[in-house]
Amino acid sequence: MHEEVNQRVVSLGIRTGKLTANVLAKAMQMYLNARKMKPQKFYKGKQSLEHLMEQNSGATNIEVDDHNIKGFDRIARKYHIDYAIKKDKTQDPPKYFVFFKCRDKDVIEMAFREFVDLNNKKKEHTPFRQTLKKYKDLAVSKAQNREKENVKNREKIINRDRGMSL
Repeated sequence: MHEEVNQRVVSLGIRTGKLTANVLAKAMQMYLNARKMKPQKFYKGKQSLEHLMEQNSGATNIEVDDHNIKGFDRIARKYHIDYAIKKDKTQDPPKYFVFFKCRDKDVIEMAFREFVDLNNKKKEHTPFRQTLKKYKDLAVSKAQNREKENVKNREKIINRDRGMSL
């Protein structure tokens, strides 16, 4: 069974009255041409710049920061955008360019609106640990205030008791 999988067999069917070398050569040539004309694979989503350019739909680009690439990737998958990311190494902090098809402009516009809104919400959002620390400090200060009040109440009671005994 394993040997059968490893060997490749090509079956070629020819109808002919008399099989000659020329007919066999033509049949093999037709077979090889058919294999070359295999349907072209279309890439979807994130792809290389070469694959994007092969689709002959033109490409435009937009500049994106390093920390925003992953967030853009998630939104691009949501909107089924075909894009390629290219890193510009000539600049000291490297910049990234996102290339996409020209025909996707409307979809890209919607995706970037959502991307910008998402980034603005992240900037406005305070981290959970920071909020937790704030409430922890508040609880500690209240506990200290309660402790001070308890000490004051004890002193009042002690002073009151001393005043009665005199």
